[in-house]
Order: sequence, then structure tokens, then C-alpha cells
Amino acid sequence: MFAPKLIDRALRKYLPTKGVLAKAMRYSVFAGGKRFRPILMIEAARACGGNINKVMPAACAMETIHTFTLIHDDLPAMDDSNLRRGKPTSHKVFGEDIAILAGDALNTLAFKILADRCPEASGELAEGLLKVVEGQVLDLRSEGKKIGFAQLQKIHLLKTAALIESSVRMGAILSNARDRQIKALTQYARHLGLAFQIADDILDVVSEEKTLGKPAGADQKAKKATYPGLLGLKRAQKLADRHFRDAVQALKPFGRRAGELVEIAEFAVRRKK
Repeated sequence: MFAPKLIDRALRKYLPTKGVLAKAMRYSVFAGGKRFRPILMIEAARACGGNINKVMPAACAMETIHTFTLIHDDLPAMDDSNLRRGKPTSHKVFGEDIAILAGDALNTLAFKILADRCPEASGELAEGLLKVVEGQVLDLRSEGKKIGFAQLQKIHLLKTAALIESSVRMGAILSNARDRQIKALTQYARHLGLAFQIADDILDVVSEEKTLGKPAGADQKAKKATYPGLLGLKRAQKLADRHFRDAVQALKPFGRRAGELVEIAEFAVRRKK
């Protein structure tokens, strides 16, 4: 699997270095993330026979967008979280004003990178980000309310799966993939995104803060709708396993070239944090 350190090395070239805004941007980007989405993009490109060097700028843009969503997600007006990846969140370190601006700057930087290096992928990222924002609205509006399974899945197809879907599609687009390859990767990503979210919901229930790197039990405290809350832990785990199997099944057209993507899906379901 592609090494996160190589993505970090590329990210350092794009991020500013001087001033408090640059410090806040770097603080969140280099806070210890798994680089899950950039790695997905790169491995999707590999499965399609693409050039990793061509995809790397877009992978960096994806990570700055993802970090932007996390900074804003943690704000008091959103999830009001004080801990992310085992460290104080951006607004706790720099204040709400700088945290908001750091997120805004990371969002803008992503599209600057794409405009300069991978313009053909910019529409895909924009579409994914718009879905994330829509999903966040639905998530906030559902707090404290009883919602059904269909609405819960809709929230997370938008809030979680959308950028995962954009990641693999961007990797495919930048690799001149065939339509059937893009379609297969899209199905893979949707199932992977749901499996990832269900696993995240389960971890919020069963793990400790030290392991998670963020407050445990936060979903319950915020009265958020979750898969374990709606289905129970056992049924939620079975659903995550089903989405994992469906994600792997979608990769069949790629054969052995999709080995790393299968490993990523397994990680998404079996991870401990």
C-alpha cells in the first residue's frame, strides 16, 4: 500500500510556511491523519494503470479538503469537539476565528492545486464537497430526532462516502480509465464509505478516548443518529461486513490489480481507531 509519508512529503510543498494562518493549516494537516482518501486515489489510479506522479497533486488536494471539513466539523457551532487525532482541535489551539480561516484557506488551496496541476479533476472534487456539506446539514438537523434507516444511510452516503467516492473517481479520471472501470470504482467507494462510517459509529461506542484519539461516546452525547443506536451493535457489525463484501465484489473486474483496494476496505471495517 502507498506510504502516507510520501503524501506528507508532497503536501509540504503546497502548504504555506509563514504566519499564524500557515501554522494553523499545517497543525491540522500534519496532526497524524491516516491519509485514507489520498491513498485510495493513488491505489485507484494504480488499478487503472495510471501514473502516480500525475495523481499526487490531486491526492494532496483531497487531503487539504478533508482536513478543512474536519476543522469546521469540530467547531462549537458544529460538533463542538475538543480533541482530534489525540491532539487539541484547531479552534482550541488557535481560536475559532483562525480555525475557520484555516479551513477556508485549505479549501481554497485544494482548488488552486487542481487548477494548476489537474484541472480535469476539479469538478469531481467540487461535486463531492457539495455532497459533504449537504450531508452535514442533514446530520445537524437530525440530532435529537428519531430517523429511519433510509435517512441515516442518505446522510452518510453524502457526509462520509462522497469524498471517498470522489477520491477513487479522481484517481480513475486522471488515469484515463474506461467508463466501466469508473462505474466499478464508484460502487466500491459507496459500499466502502458506508462500511467506514458504520465502523466509526461502532468505535464511538466500544472504544476509549485514548485509542480513538477523539472523545469517545461523542455521538451519544450529541444525540446523533448512528447505526448501533438504530440497529444495535451486532446488526451494525453485520451490515458493515456486508458492505465490505459488496465493496470487494465491485472490484472483480480489476482482478489482482485491486489487491491494495481490497486491503483498504478490510482496514476500514477492522480498524481500532
